[in-house]
Amino acid sequence: MSVDIPDMSELLKLTPTARYGDDAPDRAAAAGANAVADATGARGGALHLSAILPAVSAAIGHPINTAVHRDPKALQRALGLPDATSAIVVLVDGLGYWNLAMRLGHAPYLRSLMNEPANQRPIATCAPSTTVAAMATFGTGTCPGLTGMAGYTQLNPVTGKLSQLIQFTDAIPPSDLQRQPTVFERLALRGVQVTSCGLPKFKDSPLTEAALRGPAYVGGVTPRDRLLAACDAAKTPGLTYLYIRDADKTGHSYGWDSDKWIGVFERIDAQLAALRHNAPHGTLIVVTADHGMITADPDQRIDIAAEPQLSRGVRVVGGEPRALMLYAEEGEPAEDIAHRWRERLGGLALVRTRDEAIAQGLFGPVDDRVRPMLGDVLVAAAESVTIVDSRTQSDKATHLPSVHGSQSMMESDIPCLIDVA
Repeated sequence: MSVDIPDMSELLKLTPTARYGDDAPDRAAAAGANAVADATGARGGALHLSAILPAVSAAIGHPINTAVHRDPKALQRALGLPDATSAIVVLVDGLGYWNLAMRLGHAPYLRSLMNEPANQRPIATCAPSTTVAAMATFGTGTCPGLTGMAGYTQLNPVTGKLSQLIQFTDAIPPSDLQRQPTVFERLALRGVQVTSCGLPKFKDSPLTEAALRGPAYVGGVTPRDRLLAACDAAKTPGLTYLYIRDADKTGHSYGWDSDKWIGVFERIDAQLAALRHNAPHGTLIVVTADHGMITADPDQRIDIAAEPQLSRGVRVVGGEPRALMLYAEEGEPAEDIAHRWRERLGGLALVRTRDEAIAQGLFGPVDDRVRPMLGDVLVAAAESVTIVDSRTQSDKATHLPSVHGSQSMMESDIPCLIDVA
């Protein structure tokens, strides 16, 4: 059974805001990928990145509910996960559903999974569709409005400065910023074996502490070391997590549609095939991602530094080129900034005030302490637009060939591929 791939113009349209909860949108649950090959209708619910670990916890017999997912067994049914004693969840950074679908000719193992109708429906990631927000959403089974991790850069209300949340530069300490318990640590407290396999340098990183704390961490220098460690851990009943970062890293450096990216994609497919071959018999394997990627159009790059209409009243610009958070100068109404941005950008972006975005459920439920961290105005870029600020961003950062963060299908649709060793 083949996957219908919409035209790129459709894939770059902004989708409806994905919701949080335990119900699967009927149209997506009933008919697979072809039912979601447009930008209309309900999205998210059980078919969401936040649902994966609670669903897997139910599949291995230790259901964990969260602040946004109360029924892990319903999530398991909606995602189609079989019961198992041991599970390996693989997150491939940057491997969106449509990036994957367009390059299946280079990936025999993933192609074999995509031949299964159950694997042919994408699920939604969080907004913004970026690593920091998505990792915390994934690890806690909740949402950016509760984790306080809502973008690559965001305001630190304590200092009034921008913090960067990959390295947690100028940020609130990880465990203080992100206070939601992770699914990993809650399973570990029940005595379930939980293991994370990744690069040694990520073991004690601030992002790991904030979003993925709880497992026993096994570092491996090579990809093979890491996948074999995951297979070894899976010999004991429990949950194993494996992170693969190369698709995102290469996409940002060379473009997701470059020959270099395709080479990396082929190697990732080989790694996943080896994982499946070496995993203990009966192990549940789930392959997902944090976001997809688009190719940026240099002719659609907008520089705030050269646009007085856009910089007026804006004290600082956070987020990233496809998902900006604008923080207003004191006394400047957010509505006025939003009006000026809408006038300038028209259909090139969706511009919302913070109150509008929260009311629409963009970040899921929002804790009062998190509200000040979010921009006074939120901007989601459409088409192949990037919006940069050369006053504060490096030349490299403003000219990335592939980017993500917004609400297009390319960026916000991710795979949830199921296999059993």
